[in-house]
Amino acid sequence: MTPAVDGAATAVHTPTMNIRVATLNHAVLYVRDASAAADFYRRVFGFEVVESAFGGRAVFMRAAGGSNHHDLGLFSVGPDAPRPPRGSVGLYHLAWEVPTIDDLANAAGVLSTEGALAGTSDHGVSKSLYGADPDGNEFEIMWRVPREAWGEFESKGVVMALDLDADLKRWGAAGAASA
Repeated sequence: MTPAVDGAATAVHTPTMNIRVATLNHAVLYVRDASAAADFYRRVFGFEVVESAFGGRAVFMRAAGGSNHHDLGLFSVGPDAPRPPRGSVGLYHLAWEVPTIDDLANAAGVLSTEGALAGTSDHGVSKSLYGADPDGNEFEIMWRVPREAWGEFESKGVVMALDLDADLKRWGAAGAASA
């Protein structure tokens, strides 16, 4: 116990371990126009608007069927706001996880249609698509390989070419049905 300013004793909490994080709850992005960005995230991800505040300058969105109040917040900073230069200090990307490899294949089609697919990777423990929203905020859409199949990749960080067709045959609904 340590003395408080008024002379009463107060408890002192000394942390004994790191902060225990359960999951990433939500992300907030600065964008040029929150309403326009919200339209992109609605079309591409199926996010729904929870609230549009301050005349549309702040938009809070939830993933369809999600249990969070919001998964994404978008704040307008104006039409002339510069994009951060690639390789500058700051957030690189957000990763959105999809439940199945079939969902990842669908995402590849949606991103391609939107002109937002920037790349793909196989990380051994996950299969990933990379894209950018209209403001240049990068994101990853990933499917996590079942833990028991991580094998040699359990303790490695790798970037390999993604073969989505082969992964669909191995992990997808059609592949599972024929196995």
